Amino acid sequence: MKKQSKILLWAAAALVVLLVAAISLTIGWRPFIGPQARPLTSHQFERTPQRLERGKYLFTASTGCTGCHSLHDWNTHGGPVLAGGEGVGQVMWFSDLPGRIVAPNITPDPETGSGRWTDDQLARAIREGIGHDGRALFPMMPYEEFRHMSDEDLASIVVYMRSLPPVRHELPKTEIIFPVKYLIRNVPQPITEPVSSPERSDPVKWGQYLVTIASCTECHTPRLRGDVVSGMEYGGGFMLKGPWGAAAGANITPDASGIAYYDESLFIQAMRTGYVKARKLNSIMPFDEFGKLTDDELKAMFAYLRTLKPVKHRVDNGLPPTYCKLCRQTHGAGDQN
Repeated sequence: MKKQSKILLWAAAALVVLLVAAISLTIGWRPFIGPQARPLTSHQFERTPQRLERGKYLFTASTGCTGCHSLHDWNTHGGPVLAGGEGVGQVMWFSDLPGRIVAPNITPDPETGSGRWTDDQLARAIREGIGHDGRALFPMMPYEEFRHMSDEDLASIVVYMRSLPPVRHELPKTEIIFPVKYLIRNVPQPITEPVSSPERSDPVKWGQYLVTIASCTECHTPRLRGDVVSGMEYGGGFMLKGPWGAAAGANITPDASGIAYYDESLFIQAMRTGYVKARKLNSIMPFDEFGKLTDDELKAMFAYLRTLKPVKHRVDNGLPPTYCKLCRQTHGAGDQN
């Protein structure tokens, strides 16, 4: 009996070791112990006219904040923000999400919005993916891209958010299904070092910064179960379904199947009007926001996009959706790849 007990004990110990190794080498321990999060500070960003102006520009034009956190008129080309709907939040429309994802009310209403959140709670949520209540935010909130946002731009956005009229708009809580609600705890990463923006004198580097904080990759790169399809960065094909209808993100690489035929003026026209010559773009492309960018910033974004690796991948929203073996998605012209 003693020998049998020892064997069982050693077997149990071996199983524990294997389980620990398996968890360490796969999902890690964050799903069990919670996301990485730096301690909050009492720092408050100085409110200045310059930051207020810059913050409004970033919030409404270049970061997509209004895209998720505002209500839109999807019956109008471009889906402009409804009067009184800026920053009030909404339940996200996408049908294939792992549960109910809610973009919260970020107006400074003390009951239903961010009025009781500190500046650092907002800052940590924007760039580090930790909600005001300490939970990991679903990565539809593009904090993985926003972590490259400069400290000054971050401060400006928070200052502008604080200036929004408080709107009472109650929303349900985010409810993410198992096991995703735990797996996303691996995503947030604390920022403990200063983050600066690149020099604007270098159009390509400045354009890369703008494209990154605009989260262009979120719609223009195909994903499977949340992971980027390797080698398809900015190659399009990711299907987006919602109140605007259904459209796949375009291939925006400089391949012949992408936007190699664009010149600077055509790019600016598309971003300002939502038309590529006579072809009407779907309103999920936020040209109502990006159209507010300056000509210099649009030119910088185009300069950066011209440096991307060309991806041969035809995406055509004018054709019926078919399966594509390259991106493993279903989109227009998928069977032609």
